[in-house]
Amino acid sequence: MRRSADVHAEIAEKSAWWRDAVFYQVYVRSFADSDGDGVGDLEGIRSRLGYLELLGVDALWLTPFYRSPMADHGYDVADPRDVDPLFGDLAAFDRLVADAHNCGIKVTVDLVPNHSSDQHEWFQAALRAGPGSAERDRYHFRDGRGDGSQPPNNWTSVFGGPAWTRVADGQWYLHLFAPQQPDLNWANPEIRVDLERTLRFWLDRGADGFRIDVAHGMAKPYGLPDMDSRAPVRAGVLHDNTLDPRFDDEGVHEIHRMIRKVLDEYPNAMAIGEIWVKENERFTRYLRADELHLGFNFRLVEADFDADSVRAAIDSSLAAVAYVDSPATWTLSNHDVVRHVTRYGDGLLGRQRARAMALVELALPGVVYVYNGEELGLPNVELPEWALQDPIWLRSGHTERGRDGCRVPIPWEGDQPPFGFSSGAGSWLPMPHEWAGLTVESQLEDPGSMLSLYRQALELRKTHPSFAGESLEWYGAPPGCFAFRRKGGGLICALNTGSAPVPLPPGQVLLASGPMAADQLPPDTAVWLV
Repeated sequence: MRRSADVHAEIAEKSAWWRDAVFYQVYVRSFADSDGDGVGDLEGIRSRLGYLELLGVDALWLTPFYRSPMADHGYDVADPRDVDPLFGDLAAFDRLVADAHNCGIKVTVDLVPNHSSDQHEWFQAALRAGPGSAERDRYHFRDGRGDGSQPPNNWTSVFGGPAWTRVADGQWYLHLFAPQQPDLNWANPEIRVDLERTLRFWLDRGADGFRIDVAHGMAKPYGLPDMDSRAPVRAGVLHDNTLDPRFDDEGVHEIHRMIRKVLDEYPNAMAIGEIWVKENERFTRYLRADELHLGFNFRLVEADFDADSVRAAIDSSLAAVAYVDSPATWTLSNHDVVRHVTRYGDGLLGRQRARAMALVELALPGVVYVYNGEELGLPNVELPEWALQDPIWLRSGHTERGRDGCRVPIPWEGDQPPFGFSSGAGSWLPMPHEWAGLTVESQLEDPGSMLSLYRQALELRKTHPSFAGESLEWYGAPPGCFAFRRKGGGLICALNTGSAPVPLPPGQVLLASGPMAADQLPPDTAVWLV
């Protein structure tokens, strides 16, 4: 017989707060600046908690705010258990968590276990210690091929160029991202002990969980074999383990089991992994009962604005969690991809389609992640070259513009940049003047705005009984359209990506993404019915 404690743990997890939560991703640099230096910070976030409560989100995901030289805007961590002065200090973090909890909002933080900064004390010690040392064993140092002048293998960096950099004594070190982000050697037990210390440090300070960066990374295959020349190398591509040994090695699951063991000591703590893998079967492995609670499935991000493409993404995402006790996780944008308003056509058309996809996403069972600014309908920004800071821009020899265009700060109020984001004259990335019509202030009282649509949709999702049930059934629909019903609650969601209006399914309209035409669903529009 199973122990009663195990049964109680299962029951608690099935009703856990995160199973149907709406998380709001705060890109800390770009959300709100409290001290006028043009860079967002923790106090800035705390000052806007009233907005987040009004929006109706359940939890925050904060991107890295740890001590860092900022070679990759905080994902190069020099000290994972302290706050970088650019963002505040530990007291500011504590105040943010306390106030968020008072607003009924959970706080989750980014965890970066695949690599450290090259300014981390461990890496600096490794450079001083030399080949064969215990200090170098914390990273992947190797002798080069041939006479030592060639990299140890053919691995490429996700940010462009080789994944190896040579140091003064002739050895090479591995970095799957920027040279300032050396990969940690997870075969070294010191790495595990240190991560456990980091997990407990933030959980003891009140964090409710973690988003794990590159959760399919960390473990490296024995011997570091060459990657297949056919393997895609850029970020945002689903990795195929049969071609690309850099990621999704089987050893990574032991690391997630270690993380889960710590989290299980903290009631209600959770972890979600960034998992860019190609096959659903491989994705599912990360969600076994003793590993991650949730996994980012990026099928919806990669889907075109086309009913068949979106339906296939939904079916695939639901199939990936069908045999594990984990809900599906949905997202349309994040800090690494082009904002979906732009992906869907930009301008008025892109916003119209983004409104429709917001209703599709929020109608689905499971967990939703909203990227800051998407509730305002923000597009990507075509920044001038002088403003670009992403390491992809530098590593690609100025041939790939990188991710800065989706990271431009949030416009809050007024009619001139920086639109209340900062009390200073500017912001770390320039904000376009045409965003005057997209500010929170301009949208808050406009019932037809994107912000008002999100607020309505989130309120209904949280309170209306038709959103019950964890599975879907599909209706027959004209070409370019689909309609599904939530089993258990009865909500119907219909989407028209075609070029002509189509008849609505039967039911009473609960919410529409745009103007309706009697009993017809217009193109580029979605609707909820009960």
